[in-house]
Amino acid sequence: MSAVARYFHSRAVTLGLCTRNNTRHFSTSLPLCELRHMSRVNVVDNSDLGKNAKTSGKPARIVHVYNKQGVARIGDKVLLALEKQKVKGIIVGCKQKQKHMIPKFDSNNVVLIDEEDTPMGSRINVPIPSVLRKKEELAKILAISSRFV
Repeated sequence: MSAVARYFHSRAVTLGLCTRNNTRHFSTSLPLCELRHMSRVNVVDNSDLGKNAKTSGKPARIVHVYNKQGVARIGDKVLLALEKQKVKGIIVGCKQKQKHMIPKFDSNNVVLIDEEDTPMGSRINVPIPSVLRKKEELAKILAISSRFV
């Protein structure tokens, strides 16, 4: 057992987190702080699919990222699996550490779009990063948002 594992194991025993067979009930690995294939995201517009996803309790998952790196960042287009359908979306909020003057969010947020890149909803419920104002292809999404960070 490594020194780190012994440290966490001793803390778990003192806190009563271990069962009779001394197994731990918490993860010692670092969380993945990037949006890749099969990452869970929250739909933040008021589209019908987004509302159904919130009430069903099954979040949308990223199936494909439309860039060369395979890692989605704010403003990137992604393909989502939602309610047994494939839908495109734009990432508007991200948990991962961002560059200077780009806000970091508490959750991974996405806005659903259709094939013509128009938003499926008529309103966005969370603040949008003002960095997205520079991208001309996101003008329709910026038009339906009311708050910027």
